[in-house]
Parts: sequence; structure tokens; C-alpha cells
Amino acid sequence: MKRHVIVGRFGPGDRSPVQSADDEQVTRLDLVAGDRMLDHGIGGALTSLKRLDVTPSEMGIDLLVLAAHVHAADTRISRSEQSQDSWTREIRLVIPVSDPARWHAASGTLVQALNFLTGDRWTVGFRARPRKFNSITTSPVTLLPPPFDTVSLFSGGLDSLVGAIDLLESGMTPLLVSHAGDGATSDAQNQLFDQLKKHYKKSAFDRLRVWMAFSTQLVKGVSTENSTRGRSFLFFALGVFAGTGLGSRSTLRVPENGLIALNVPLDPLRLGSNSTRTTHPFYIARWNDLLREVGINASIENPYWNKTKGEMVAECANQGILSDLAAESLSCAHPSSGRWKGRGIEHCGYCLPCLIRRAALDAAWGSGVDATIYTVPDLHAHALDTRESIGQQVRSFQFAIERMRAQPSLANLLIHKPGPLTDEIPKLDQLAGVYRRGLDEVARLIDGVETRPI
Repeated sequence: MKRHVIVGRFGPGDRSPVQSADDEQVTRLDLVAGDRMLDHGIGGALTSLKRLDVTPSEMGIDLLVLAAHVHAADTRISRSEQSQDSWTREIRLVIPVSDPARWHAASGTLVQALNFLTGDRWTVGFRARPRKFNSITTSPVTLLPPPFDTVSLFSGGLDSLVGAIDLLESGMTPLLVSHAGDGATSDAQNQLFDQLKKHYKKSAFDRLRVWMAFSTQLVKGVSTENSTRGRSFLFFALGVFAGTGLGSRSTLRVPENGLIALNVPLDPLRLGSNSTRTTHPFYIARWNDLLREVGINASIENPYWNKTKGEMVAECANQGILSDLAAESLSCAHPSSGRWKGRGIEHCGYCLPCLIRRAALDAAWGSGVDATIYTVPDLHAHALDTRESIGQQVRSFQFAIERMRAQPSLANLLIHKPGPLTDEIPKLDQLAGVYRRGLDEVARLIDGVETRPI
């Protein structure tokens, strides 16, 4: 096991020295392809925004470059190989930026956000970009401001679909931002976006899709990592990066139901970062602190923090469009699991996101209306094996539901388990309420399902 250092370099001429210790493995992250084109999706993102008449700021570009370092480290350094406890890695980043002093002043907040998000121990340093890359942005091709008045993450999931429909129905013109992801995720994003364009022909809304990936050999002699606890740092950075080009204070909307945003561990074995914290209120608050400290005129908000997924669906501003498109959205954690049965890409029906999705659609529209195809269509058909994934999540939900029914007031304590909620004191009762209501939705789906070792 070693501590790892990821050092960003703007081309072969970028040779400024970086000190390292004997117990550190240093990895060079080349940010430039060819003479000047930025690599790893950053240059492509700039080109895509230029076509939309959006010119991000230098600080916005810095943020995306920072996210590239985080994403590279998170996906290319194995937890099992490179940590003492099979989870917590020690990672140092050295990032070339346009204003090192400003970023250095905010490094404490940045490290706090990263440590909370991934469960690792991060150290972050900044240095100046080489002279050739002092300025990366180009002048806008038109004097007219871009048509977008907000930015919203668009993952291809049901929550982001509701978020997009609600914005469009309100008369806003969002720029939808996506990380392209794997084939199934990309297909869902493409299908939903195309359908929304057909429904909202008069709106000038559009999207930015970015694919960021790194060679499996980036970190020499080290296996890759697929836990991707840091993925939302990239997603948020993409959204803010785009928002810096809108010409005024921008808001990045992160549509996520309150049950998933809190992500209270269903059982005692899922404490800390073993439960994802991608949209946790504490994490979003640290992002807003970071943006303020570096002087980026933007904010991040989850407009659905106090709603269950079922409430999001039931209250969506256009039920007809949502009903038409819901089955094309992708919520599953492992949509390829049906291949062992000779099936294609589809929802498994029993992972945590699938259970919450099924429960939400039943709660909003009634049982039997959900048109989504599930590999396991009927959870009540036979006993589910708790020694395998098909029964583990259901049993964990049953444990959480039984605990809540026995002592409903526990919700006020359990919502603190994933992380601190000191920023949310005025909202604590509402957060506890959304947790109880979310479990109630799932309870109606799985009551009577038999789970046992088989």
C-alpha cells in the first residue's frame, strides 16, 4: 500500500517540479492531447458549450480540471489494494489552475467535502497553469446571451426526468447536464432528451453531455476501482462549469428525492461512506461554501429534498408526459444483471434504487400501472434468497421498516447516521418526515415478501 499523488500536467512542456515523499507513488495526469486540445472530455465540453453560445469562466474550467483529478484518483486507485482497511485511501492532488491563491484559500472546505463524500483522506495543492495555458476561454461568438436560465443535472433516471419536466412546465429554459456513462445510461439519456424535445418544441432548452474516462493503466501497477463514491463531484463540477457561462448568477439544480439524498443506512453494517453520500445535504452545503470561497457566482440546490420519490412523481407538473416517458428512464444499479437469463438491458427490480422506484410509482399511480420491465417482475412470487443480492436489499428494507414501526421517533436520530446535519437544523423535522414517508412507500411494496436463506 502506498499514498498516491496525482499531478496534472498541461502538455509535455509543463515541467514545474513537484516534491514527493518516499512512500508516495506519483502519477502524471496529462490534461492536453496534441498541441493544445484539452483531454478527458474537457476540450469536448468546451466545444459543445461553444456551439450553444456558452462561454465558461476560467474558474469554471479550473473546477472541471479539478474534477478530472478527483475522478481519475477515485476510479483508478483500488481500495482493496491501496488502503490499510480495504477502503480508506490516502490521495494527494496537485492541480494546475488559473488562480492558485484563490483555490488554496478554499482547500480546507474542498478537502472536507471530498473526505465526507468518498471516505478517503485527501490532500489538495494548487499551482499555476503554464504560461501557454494562462487563458483557455475564448470570446463568445455572439453578443447575445445564451437562452438558458438554469442548469439541471440529467442522469437519465426518474428523478432527473421529473426535474426536467417541472422546469419546462414552469416556462424555464434549462441546460441539462449529463455524464455520458455506460451504454445503458447513455441510451436512457438520449431517449428521454429526444422525447422531451418533441414534447417541448417551442423551448430552446438543450443539453451538455460529457464523457470522462481514463486509461486502466493510468496508475502503474494498481488495479482500478468501481465503487465510484466520488462520481457526484464530477457531476456537480460539470453543472457549475456550464453555469459559469450563463452570464449571471446560476443555480445548479440536482433533482433527487429526499429518501435517497439522506440515504440513511438500512442496517448497522452500512455506516459512513459505505452508504453513498452523493446528494447528502451536508455535502451540498460544503459545495456552496466552496463556490462562495473561490468566488464562483453560483449555487447548488436540491429542490426535492423534502419529498419522497412517490411524491415527486405524483406532483410532477405534467403527468401525461411523465407517464409516457417513465418506463424509458433508468434507475437500476445494475441493469445488465438480466443477461444471465438471456435478457437485455432492463431494471433488475430488486436493487435499492429499483425498490424505491417501484414503490414510488405504485404510490403515485396505483399498483399495476408501472410499465417498467423488471427482471424480477413479482417480488411475492417466491421466497427471496438473502444470501444473494436478489434478497439482500429487500431484507434490509424490511429490517429498517420493522425498526421504524416499533419506534417511529427513531427517525429523528437515524437521519444523522449518514453524516452531520448541522446546516439543516430548521429542516430536521421535515427530513425525519421524508425518511418515514419514504419507508412507508417501500413497505407497501414489500409487505408480505418472504426473505430467507435458501
